[in-house]
Amino acid sequence: MAMLVLALLPLLATSASAAGGCAAEASLSSPNGNAYAACSDLPRLGATVHWTYDGAAGSLSVAFVAAPAAPGGWVAWGLNPFGEGMAGAQALLAAPSSSSGAWAVRTYNISGYALGAPGPIAFPATGLAAELGADGRVRVSGTLSVGQGAAVLNQVWQVGSAVSGDGIPAPHAMGGDNLAAKAKLDLVRQTTSSSDSGGSGLARERNIHGILNAVSWGLLLPMGAIFARYLKTFRSADPAWFYLHVTCQIIGYGVGVAGWATGINLGNASNGVTYGLHRSIGIAAFALATLQVFALFLRPRKDHKCRVYWNAYHHAVGYAVIILGIFNVFKGMAILGVEQRWRTAYVAAVWVLGAVAVTLEAVTWSVVIRRREAEQHGKTFHGAA
Repeated sequence: MAMLVLALLPLLATSASAAGGCAAEASLSSPNGNAYAACSDLPRLGATVHWTYDGAAGSLSVAFVAAPAAPGGWVAWGLNPFGEGMAGAQALLAAPSSSSGAWAVRTYNISGYALGAPGPIAFPATGLAAELGADGRVRVSGTLSVGQGAAVLNQVWQVGSAVSGDGIPAPHAMGGDNLAAKAKLDLVRQTTSSSDSGGSGLARERNIHGILNAVSWGLLLPMGAIFARYLKTFRSADPAWFYLHVTCQIIGYGVGVAGWATGINLGNASNGVTYGLHRSIGIAAFALATLQVFALFLRPRKDHKCRVYWNAYHHAVGYAVIILGIFNVFKGMAILGVEQRWRTAYVAAVWVLGAVAVTLEAVTWSVVIRRREAEQHGKTFHGAA
């Protein structure tokens, strides 16, 4: 029996090493040769983090270990001084070189929900290195200057499946583990704890914000405009076109208000992270849409001399809201870094609305031209008579 146990020990060790974790990486040491003071198995993506914090020097020596989502992919770990999640993270990203295959580390100051370009980070970093282990896991190590008296830090981590030929990491997956890959790093107690066991409350709110605005500003309001512009050409559709138009606009505006409110709340919850253009366009679209709603109470009668001016204003402001809304939906998708399939679905929906509008434009113009010709023919006939 003892001989059987001894024979199985190498297999057990190999299995533990392949599985990773602090137990398998107990011998991991910092670049200066000393063992790290603490290690924690992170709750998502099978990653671990080792660290030593020197409070007097304000330096954090860290080693992050994780397997890329696919061979040739990338791994990243970072600290977020502004809040939880990706936006605002100061990240170390390791990826293989397309030419030599050697692993290298680049730093990213992530201002949104897209990675952006590499550059300096808020925590000066030294001794950055990365290497691929025999078990397919990548170790990223270095020393960050986090300041004296640091206690609990927000950490985030991620893995990706591919890197383009010019060294740009492909977007990571948007599954539950990816969205929830964040935790607290307690430097005093030398532990980590999940910052959101429910799977990212802020990420959920961002997704709700995006869906509400895509449906309202990006779909319902353009549909309402299509009803108003084209259906009223057909006399049989009067007054149905008006009720369809008003219904779409009221529902779209109501959903848009909810989306705008969640955006304001997200802005207040994301200290230090600002998306100036996206925020400004959102405020402008909301203000113009609100102006449209109040303008309905000042709409002149059809036979009033000012009705032509009101119509010009109503159409101009309405189209401006639609253009701003659709543009801002795409801007928001870029910030959120949504999966390509959702971008494709929204682009397809916009193209369908555009195709319907172009088709109805041709149809309604032909109806108007035939109607004018018939009216002109009738006038000529009665004049001759």
